Amino acid sequence: MTRPPEALPCLLMRGGTSKGAYFLASDLPAEPALRDELLLRVMGSPDPRQTDGLGGAHPLTSKVAVVSPSADPNTDVDYLFLQVGVERAEVSDRQNCGNILAGVGPFAVERGLVAAGEERTTVRIRMVNSGGRATAAFPTPGGSVRYTGDAEISGVPGTAAPVLIEFPPGDAPLLPTGRVRDEIDGVPVTCVDNGMPTVLIAAASLGVTGYELPRDLEEDVALADRLRGIRLAAGRLMGLGDVSGTTVPKLTLLAAPRDGGAVTTRTFIPVRCHPSIGVLGAAGVAAGLRIEGGVGADLARIDAGSDRIRIEHPTGFLDIESSLGATPGGLPSARRTAVVRTARKIFDGIVFPRPPGTAPLPARSPGGPR
Repeated sequence: MTRPPEALPCLLMRGGTSKGAYFLASDLPAEPALRDELLLRVMGSPDPRQTDGLGGAHPLTSKVAVVSPSADPNTDVDYLFLQVGVERAEVSDRQNCGNILAGVGPFAVERGLVAAGEERTTVRIRMVNSGGRATAAFPTPGGSVRYTGDAEISGVPGTAAPVLIEFPPGDAPLLPTGRVRDEIDGVPVTCVDNGMPTVLIAAASLGVTGYELPRDLEEDVALADRLRGIRLAAGRLMGLGDVSGTTVPKLTLLAAPRDGGAVTTRTFIPVRCHPSIGVLGAAGVAAGLRIEGGVGADLARIDAGSDRIRIEHPTGFLDIESSLGATPGGLPSARRTAVVRTARKIFDGIVFPRPPGTAPLPARSPGGPR
């Protein structure tokens, strides 16, 4: 049966603590402006409830993965992450997403881009947004992706099959400003990039504890104003330019741990406070805590004999395997980063976008790869 116009093959999947629509690049327009306009209609944006689309009325559930075979001989697939605005007609490619990344390997097998192993499959992934690479390993007994298992991650009910994601060291400096500490608006910060530009801030330096509920932090107007100023200044310091229209860098407030972890976090994405923490944001926190003299190093409780760092967040914790090396100039650099996530296929079928002409055209964030 012939599909109607703009009836798109789509796989909706939970990846880590996020949820998104996964597409083959070949099923979407190649022109970014046309692709983004179509995805706004798929997700039901702009609308605070996203009633007429797949979006879940929150940045964590308004995400898209675009996957294609990779021309790079060292990777199997290319993965472009797109953050679709909820209330704004905006699609951004300025960041990676480590949670949605957890579903890319299974999706590649589901769509036949990578042949499944008889017991386990490893997919090599190029993250188009940053040029970084990752490998995802997951069970495929009998040559089919298994989603059920006993791995549990905070922020997701129940258990599922583990997806082990490893990030080889990238070319970008771990400390984009070249300094362990900077000061912005009188507040000490450490700017790190371990796959996601992230700014580490001691919660106490902003007059909060770091243990508040996300909604209480979101409703603090004075705090929001200070965070906005810090983020804009940090973007310039980190070489990102004007970040007023982008979602990076992320800001993470740090406090001493309460539940046996290394540190407690509250992360802003960039205005909403994350109910947990993103994978790559947590990777930045874990690396930052190991930097001598960095913001948060005096708050953290780290086992020096283990690579594992437990990051506490509002709904539980996330364990990151993290170790550092050094650059020829003596600055710290990321050596190993790995995390266990889970993913689950929710539906695989056809999505019918809202008709064209029913919403404003998308506002493009400046710069970034296309």
